Amino acid sequence: MPVPQKRPESVNTPETCHEDVEKDKQRPMQLKKYTRNATWLLPGLSIKRWIGIAIIGLFLTGLGLALVFNLQPVTLLIRSLQSLALVIPSNYSGPVVLLVGMLMLYFGTKHTYNTFQMAMGTGDVSLLEALYRRHKLAHGPRIVAIGGGTGLSTLLRGIKHYTSNITAVVTVGDDGGSSGRLRKEQGIIPPGDIRNCIAALADEEQLITELFQYRFSMGQGLEGHSFGNLFLTALCRITGDMMSAIKESSKVLNIRGRVLPSTLDNVALAAEMEDGTIVHGESEIPRAHGRIKRLFCTPERPLPLDDVLKAIAEAELIILGPGSLYTSVIPNLLIEEIAEAVAKSKAPKAYIANIMTQPGETDDFSVADHVRAIQTHARRDDVVDAVFVNSWLPDVLVRKYMESNYRPVPLDTEQCREIGVEVVQKLLVDEHEQKSIRHNPKRLARAIVKWFKRRSRQKTDLKQRDGEQKNVVSFEGDEESVGEAREISTHGAAKG
Repeated sequence: MPVPQKRPESVNTPETCHEDVEKDKQRPMQLKKYTRNATWLLPGLSIKRWIGIAIIGLFLTGLGLALVFNLQPVTLLIRSLQSLALVIPSNYSGPVVLLVGMLMLYFGTKHTYNTFQMAMGTGDVSLLEALYRRHKLAHGPRIVAIGGGTGLSTLLRGIKHYTSNITAVVTVGDDGGSSGRLRKEQGIIPPGDIRNCIAALADEEQLITELFQYRFSMGQGLEGHSFGNLFLTALCRITGDMMSAIKESSKVLNIRGRVLPSTLDNVALAAEMEDGTIVHGESEIPRAHGRIKRLFCTPERPLPLDDVLKAIAEAELIILGPGSLYTSVIPNLLIEEIAEAVAKSKAPKAYIANIMTQPGETDDFSVADHVRAIQTHARRDDVVDAVFVNSWLPDVLVRKYMESNYRPVPLDTEQCREIGVEVVQKLLVDEHEQKSIRHNPKRLARAIVKWFKRRSRQKTDLKQRDGEQKNVVSFEGDEESVGEAREISTHGAAKG
């Protein structure tokens, strides 16, 4: 099996990406270019306009009351200033009054700001910075991320720094571990992947992730369960259904975006192997150690959530993966309506290819094989426009993984182009990582956003060129239309 070069010259390597690494480490918020007291002047905070309106409103209120009671405020103000000028010369009184007014405005604004920050509990982040972040993220692109497992949560941890308009569509076929036990005992959809995504999108990501991922190591009935799964299960019982539990937990954790299960049906995955064997259950599929011919589920036509279909229809960017091909990505596309909605969407569609093959699922798979499997199960070719591929891996970790039958997924660029998929090859891992091979959330998100912006610019330029050509064509056509109109009017007049 061909294995790609470890450090191809035409793509990013740790050396060529050193500048990007430094940007990651030293990337300051735009607010840090300004002093803390000047941040009120930054555009986009939606504060100055309301403060101005409030000041004008206060002035008009005072003026209105003065007019109602016939106090003649302007006349009184002028007379007061004239009287003050007789006692204290204007070259002294003017600066004093101005200074007192500015000091009162400064201290009043400052203490109001501090009071709001204490009340909102923004922690180490200033109130202005929090407002600035929220405003900028709210105007980010509408992104739909489809997948499951740890791969999807890795993506979300990076993407949430570019936009809060995120919809994570999560597979619900898990039947192993804590999720599988709760699914059988409580009759709910498996909460594990949903839990991971909620934790990844939370503002306090590190603490919430540790809390939600905490797994009880002892206790009858508790052993093996994660706190996050139990939390969602309890909230499901309190609110009445899993969707309400997801919404309420998302509010409590103040997540950036939303998390939706692909379906609320009790979906069970099954795979037909190339030797004709049928394997039932998501957790059993990798253990079959055979090549998968096709994946299917029961019920055959699970119903998607309306919110999922609406999010896909309104998306500006659709991302598939990363994650297990047959147990995280493809199960979402087995839902006919979701596959159809993705195919019909005009948004760019990116697939994040796995870095390593998975024993029992994708042995000997190339990048193009991954894409073909997605297209085959979606029953459509137009569900992937581009595939993101990692460009470099450390030799030490590769050898370590190969001892467990994991292999780097080989890139077959020509095969990808033949099936109409653009290849985007970037350094997507942390070159300093010594324990595991995983996508780096910041690198992955930055690569996707750069590609999305480039596609958007190309689309805009193409529209402009088409518009110029249409203007020329319409001008030439107008001459013909005018001639036709004259001919018709002449015939009409003759008939008249």
